[in-house]
Amino acid sequence: MVKQARLGLGQRYFWLHHHQLPPTARHDTHIVLDPPLPEGIAPVRVRTALNYLVRRHEALRTTFPCDAEGRPEQRVHPPAALPVREVTVEDDGTPGPAEAVAECTRAGFDLAADWPVRACLVTAGGVPRRLVLVLNHIAFDDWSVDTFLRELDALLAGAVAGRPAALPPVVRQPADLAAPEPDATEADRARLAPWREEIAALPRDAFAARRRPAGRPSSSSAALTSPRLLPASRAVAARYRVWPSAVHMAAFAMTTAAWTGSRRVPCWLFTSHRDSAATMDVLTCMFAPLLVSLDLSGDDPAFSEAVRSAAGAVERAKNLPQAAYDEVLELLAAEGFRRGAEVRVETELNFLNYAPRSCGTRRTRFTRNPEPAAWARSGSDAYFRIHEWSDGVTVALRAAEAVLPAGEAERFLRGYEELIVAHAEEGTDRRLGEVARDLGFPAAPDGAPAHAAGPAVACAPDAEAALVAAVVRVNGLAGIDPADSYVAAGGRLLRAPGVLEALRAAGWQGLGVRELGGVQPLRALAGRLTAL
Repeated sequence: MVKQARLGLGQRYFWLHHHQLPPTARHDTHIVLDPPLPEGIAPVRVRTALNYLVRRHEALRTTFPCDAEGRPEQRVHPPAALPVREVTVEDDGTPGPAEAVAECTRAGFDLAADWPVRACLVTAGGVPRRLVLVLNHIAFDDWSVDTFLRELDALLAGAVAGRPAALPPVVRQPADLAAPEPDATEADRARLAPWREEIAALPRDAFAARRRPAGRPSSSSAALTSPRLLPASRAVAARYRVWPSAVHMAAFAMTTAAWTGSRRVPCWLFTSHRDSAATMDVLTCMFAPLLVSLDLSGDDPAFSEAVRSAAGAVERAKNLPQAAYDEVLELLAAEGFRRGAEVRVETELNFLNYAPRSCGTRRTRFTRNPEPAAWARSGSDAYFRIHEWSDGVTVALRAAEAVLPAGEAERFLRGYEELIVAHAEEGTDRRLGEVARDLGFPAAPDGAPAHAAGPAVACAPDAEAALVAAVVRVNGLAGIDPADSYVAAGGRLLRAPGVLEALRAAGWQGLGVRELGGVQPLRALAGRLTAL
């Protein structure tokens, strides 16, 4: 029997994010694990352990199709054996381990049909040497990954020792945390009113002064690992009685403001949402981004003000009525349609605690990484990760070339480090103007470059009619004005993939979820449709 439920908060985020990404870029979000195997384990024991976890955790046998009305749901399937691809290191004419692992890692997941975990077992002479697991984020966050690996290790160790593993009972499953789909009632609009006020105060584009016309999507990736950052960030946090994450957010806001000239730095802050006993034992994706606006307005604010502002912004955002990622995106789209220009928030911050592991260095180390080509196609501007180790901090930056050239990444990260380290000293409180001068970024051009939207494309009446019909049917609307955007017309983002599927069934293509959920009127979007 298949169990059905609406999506949970984290599942809603990742389901929509998956569909926002081009299919060729989705593998960049996969979680790839290479857990150690105990000596003497037999292939059948590895399969048995994986099958036991599939039976134990419903998330591992859940798919995410749309129902007949175009709404995504989770469908929990009966327990069954997890397919495990087995390859050998011997030259037997079949694909070797490297080829098999690469294929397993890069192949996309069809959320509507595939279980969110796949496995590849590498053997030598029939003896397991390596197990590669590829997980889809819709079923896993960091907490779930740790749980999954801990239980797998216990099961494999028990199999070798000839004793059963003692695992705690699973009290709740992901379907127990399902959230209702948003509606258009007056109560729902009232719930989101505080978010509308927050979004109305956002800049159109914090990177506007630096943004360059995009050609081929390109980006850079760099990281700086610093033993000095750990004691310095904690000292500053203790002085101002905030979490170290607020110190890092303030430093990111100041460094970004020094580069862009924008006094408001909106971003998506990844939040675990595991804040109660009811959520701590559920293996699923619980994390989702929280929209936070880092405010450096005022007369040349000091770092202390930035720290307090960052802590206050996070607290304020968390105290607003809970809103799912798709709901906040809809509010951003509605505000953009009202202004006549996209309100762009494409910067992500992620604070990760990796203690008790070591950063592995005693001095600051800067690393320039290969271009994240798949991430470059995601449409994001920047992704900033803070990894806190037992003996240091790594700050990692991915940035689109259109907003931050690769040559400036090192100056950005080193300036970020010096900003926090300098404030470990009592009495230091540098102002934004001073920070900008010390960083020495090249001057931003006067005014934001004008980016023409391009000439309007005339659309065939049948294309417009097909788009209107698909939006109306999938969203259950009585009728819409094609001069409105998709969201302004009443379209829900969680149903956008269903609209595109309805268009394909009617013989039309040319739009993606991002375009459909943007600020252009439906009539203009219809001009991009082409017949199949």
